[in-house]
Amino acid sequence: MLLKNYRLSDDIAFRFSERSWEGWPLTADKFASWVSAVNGNGNVVNLFMDYETFGEHQWEDTGIFEFLRHLPAEILKSGNDFKTPSEVISSYEPMAELDIHHIVSWADVERDLSAWTGNRMQQTAIDQLYKLEHDIKERNDLALIEDWRKLQTGDHLYYMCTKWFNDGDVHKYFNAYDRPHDAFIAFMNVIADLKIRLREGAN
Repeated sequence: MLLKNYRLSDDIAFRFSERSWEGWPLTADKFASWVSAVNGNGNVVNLFMDYETFGEHQWEDTGIFEFLRHLPAEILKSGNDFKTPSEVISSYEPMAELDIHHIVSWADVERDLSAWTGNRMQQTAIDQLYKLEHDIKERNDLALIEDWRKLQTGDHLYYMCTKWFNDGDVHKYFNAYDRPHDAFIAFMNVIADLKIRLREGAN
């Protein structure tokens, strides 16, 4: 298992164009120096991010492509190199065995499920969603089942997250709403619509 360096990954994926960030503007040589500063804390620095980071989250006018154009040379100049996952596996012995007793995720400082289940809005939304399961499935209406299943997409709950401190910049990039409360209201309106469809179908 290759573990993500979330701070350096998020510097590119979410903070690159954030002018209020103390690291802005992020240049290739600056980032290479940050990678070098990690030397000695492990064998590799893994940068993992979504494809849409480049051109969607970070548009061309932010300079992201120019940054990428110069980054490999700056990384090599600072004495580091690049390896594929297969090359990492063949070059280094495993560092440790992970014994994970609780659910973990990629999200936020806590790396748990609190980005999706951490507040009362999210918990209420999940509760109301799953309470519909028996009646939805019993109806055997494929369109109704499909709509109910789409509400289980994690993004709906992520939009309701109220953690706006260390993780705020990440949540802003993924939020389709101005406020978490707006996401909750929209979600509950859809739940109400499903209940109406269930009642109408029973008549």
